[in-house]
Amino acid sequence: MRIAYLDCFAGISGDMFLGALLDAGVDPTVLHNATAALNLGASLKIETVDRSGISCTKVHVLEAGKLAEASHSHLEPYTHEPVQQQAQQTHTHQHQPKTQHLHKTGHAHTHEPHTHDQGHEEPHDHTHGRSLTVIRALIQSADLAAPVKQTAIRAFELLGASEAKIHNVDIEQIHFHEVGAVDAIVDIVATSAGIHALNADGPIHWHCSALNVGGGMVDCAHGRFPVPAPATADLLRGVPTYSAHIEKELVTPTGAALLRALAPTFGPQPAMSVQSIGYGAGTRNPQDFPNVLRLSIGESTDSKPETTHQTSAVTVLETALDDLSPQILATIIDRALALGAHDAMLTPVLMKKGRPGTLITILTDDAHRAALERLLLTETTTLGVRVRQDQRICLDRAHATVSTPYGDIRIKLGSMNGEILNVAPEFEDCRTAATNHNVAIKQVIQAATAAYLSSKPQ
Repeated sequence: MRIAYLDCFAGISGDMFLGALLDAGVDPTVLHNATAALNLGASLKIETVDRSGISCTKVHVLEAGKLAEASHSHLEPYTHEPVQQQAQQTHTHQHQPKTQHLHKTGHAHTHEPHTHDQGHEEPHDHTHGRSLTVIRALIQSADLAAPVKQTAIRAFELLGASEAKIHNVDIEQIHFHEVGAVDAIVDIVATSAGIHALNADGPIHWHCSALNVGGGMVDCAHGRFPVPAPATADLLRGVPTYSAHIEKELVTPTGAALLRALAPTFGPQPAMSVQSIGYGAGTRNPQDFPNVLRLSIGESTDSKPETTHQTSAVTVLETALDDLSPQILATIIDRALALGAHDAMLTPVLMKKGRPGTLITILTDDAHRAALERLLLTETTTLGVRVRQDQRICLDRAHATVSTPYGDIRIKLGSMNGEILNVAPEFEDCRTAATNHNVAIKQVIQAATAAYLSSKPQ
C-alpha cells in the first residue's frame, strides 16, 4: 500500500504544500497546466531556496508577470458583505470592519490611507474578492479532471462554512478576499492537481502529523486573538495541534482547508519504506527554524497488521416532530451540516395518536453541540432535544482515481490497519460523467468499480 506522510512541524500553507509535492517528484507540468486551466492570467515561478540549511522548493504565483501575493498584500482576507455573483473580480471602495488578517507571511497588516489621482487621501478599504459561488463556477469551468475540481471546491466550501459560522451569516454571503485572490485560488487548485497526480502510480493513502500552529497574536475583527485565528481554529476542530518553537502564525486558512479536504489519518508516521522526500518552503525564513513542510512517499511495511477496533465518542441529538413542514425539515439537514454536524438524518416514525412524524437525528461532537442544539430549538417546533453519547468505529478514509471510458472517477476507500474494507465510486463524479456522455449512472458506477478492481494488485 502506498503512503504519503505530511510532517507539519512548521505548520502548513498552500505554497508549502505545492513546493513539497514538486520536491517529492510531482511533474511541474501538472501544476503549470492546472494553473493555466483557470484562465486567470496566472503562472508559477519555481525555485530552490535554503531554509535553515535545508534545500527545498519554493513556489511563487505570478499574476501578469508580477508576484500575485504582493498585489493584494493590503487586503482584508475575508468579509461577509453580500456580493454580486459575477465571474470577474470586483473592485469596490467601501468601509468595512476589520476581519482576519491571515497572509502567507503570517503577520498582521494595518491599513494606511491611499493617495488618489485627485491629490487627496481617503482611508478606503479595497475589496478585491470573490464569493463562494463565483469561485465554484470558476473551478467547474476549468479544464481539470473531476477529482481535482472536487478537492479544490471542497477546500473552499470548508473554508466558507467556517467563516459563515464565525460571522453568523449564510455561507453564500461570505466574500473571500485574501483566500479569493489569484494566488490562493492557484495554490488550492494546483495543490489538488498535484495530490491527484500521485494516484497515477496507484491509490495513495494520506497520513499527517499533529500540526504546529505557532504562537503569538493576530489582529481580527473583534480585536487581537491568539494564533490560530478563528477561521483556522474552526477548520482544525478535531485535528491534533500544538504550539512550539516560534511566535508566528504557521498554519494558514488555505493550508488548513486543504488538509480538511484531503482528510488524512492523523498521528505518527506509519511503518513505511520511504522512496521520496520533498521539502516545501514557506515565505518566512526565521533563524534556526526550518520553515518547511516535509512530504514522505513510500510503501507500507506492515504486511499483516493486527486488527484493532478503535472507537471514538460521538454526540447524538434527536427530536421527533409531527407538525413541521417537509420543506423546513429538508432545510434543517442542510443547516446542520453547514454548522459542522458529522451527519444528519430524517427517519419516518409513527407518533402518538397514530400521527406520522419525522425523527431528526444529528451526529456531532462537543465543539458543535451547542450550535446544533440551538438550531433544533429555534428552527423546529420541538420543545426539547434528547442528547446522548455513543461510541463509533470509523474506517480510515482515502481516495483513488481511476480512468474509465467516461473520464476520471474518484473512488472512496475505507480501510482499517491498511486493509481496504469498502470501495465506492464518488456518486457526483458518476452523475456528471453520465450526463456528459448521455449514459445511465449505473453504467458509469460499474465501469469505475471494474477499473479500480482491475488496477488493484493481486
